[in-house]
Amino acid sequence: MASAVLPSGSQCAAAAAVAAAAAPPGLRLRLLLLLLSAAALIPTVWPWGPGYGPGEELVTSHSVCACIPEYAGDGQNLFTKDVTVIEGEVATISCQVNKSDDSVIQLLNPNRQTIYFRDFRPLKDSRFQLLNFSSSELKVSLTNVSISDEGRYFCQLYTDPPQESYTTITVLVPPRNLMIDIQKDTAVEGEEIEVNCTAMASKPATTIRWFKGNKELKGKSEVEEWSDMYTVTSQLMLKVHKEDDGVPVICQVEHPAVTGNLQTQRYLEVQYKPQVHIQMTYPLQGLTREGDALELTCEAIGKPQPVMVTWVRVDDEMPQHAVLSGPNLFINNLNKTDNGTYRCEASNIVGKAHSDYMLYVYDTTATTEPAVHDSRAGEEGTIGAVDHAVIGGVVAVVVFAMLCLLIILGRYFARHKGTYFTHEAKGADDAADADTAIINAEGGQNNSEEKKEYFI
Repeated sequence: MASAVLPSGSQCAAAAAVAAAAAPPGLRLRLLLLLLSAAALIPTVWPWGPGYGPGEELVTSHSVCACIPEYAGDGQNLFTKDVTVIEGEVATISCQVNKSDDSVIQLLNPNRQTIYFRDFRPLKDSRFQLLNFSSSELKVSLTNVSISDEGRYFCQLYTDPPQESYTTITVLVPPRNLMIDIQKDTAVEGEEIEVNCTAMASKPATTIRWFKGNKELKGKSEVEEWSDMYTVTSQLMLKVHKEDDGVPVICQVEHPAVTGNLQTQRYLEVQYKPQVHIQMTYPLQGLTREGDALELTCEAIGKPQPVMVTWVRVDDEMPQHAVLSGPNLFINNLNKTDNGTYRCEASNIVGKAHSDYMLYVYDTTATTEPAVHDSRAGEEGTIGAVDHAVIGGVVAVVVFAMLCLLIILGRYFARHKGTYFTHEAKGADDAADADTAIINAEGGQNNSEEKKEYFI
């Protein structure tokens, strides 16, 4: 709160006399009231209307003062509150007095022009309207607030000494335009794209949040200030996948002047290579026996949609009695020679993919369900079904490896056969010569013959 000391006593009387003498006779009474309206040099425009001249205005710029009794300010207290308002709405300014004794209250704008003196409005701006006037309050409304109305407004109470308090009007400006821009209208799966969102001309600066569907993402924002207004641009780098096709990217702003959700969005368009799946449509029970018919359907989904689907036999030529019709493969009168891997291929501008079906023809008497013929799509393709021939080959390799190992072990032990003496020749190996060995050998001459045994 700020206070100003106004002239009083003889100074007020002298100023009042000079001003009244210089004014036209019809204006003297109003000029005396004007002398109470300011404590300093206050330019004020008065629409005096009839009596002064049609369409004429009296502009006063005299040094004025208020003659206030010395006892008027005892125990009084002037106060007000700051105001925050959204552009275009209504701001309410209230000058309140505690323990009022009917002292004069007036309200001034940031240029220190008098808006209201008591219940009289000298200022021609009709957006200011009196809401309440009493000895303890002067309440004024300002409609259609603009950014130019922002600033400090002064409440003055003519006591001795005079009191002055100010209120600050802060104008909030929501973003005038919210735009979202995607670097590419159509992206390819696995590609990283740039998305930008701009919130223009707000006050204060806007906070931008990003969402992909319901998942919040993190962007990078830059703020540009121009003439007390702020433009915010947020950049999001996004790597897209085929699951993102048709998912909205949302730019949402948070601002004190915005209630609810202010947002804009763009839907992602992602192109991806085909996904291929083979479906057996006949036989219904899934068991392929000799003499039966087989019908397979290839289902391919991609963006853009694959325009061509082809069937090939991986390990051999396609049987002569096989019939191809678009995505369908039909083989009549199955036999053992039809066994093999059948592949469905599909492609678009993004890439190609395939799925394999392993056919195994059973005997006519077979009743056991075959292994599940699983088909999966891939860039180069994968064989999902179990190949019985592959299993047999693996078993043969394992058996052959074991036989080779046994042969090698047999040859090793044959070359390293063991030689040792019997119990009868025990001790003869330490003798210095043959005679001593014979003497030392247990059993004497009869047992001196070397005994040999072989271990394989």
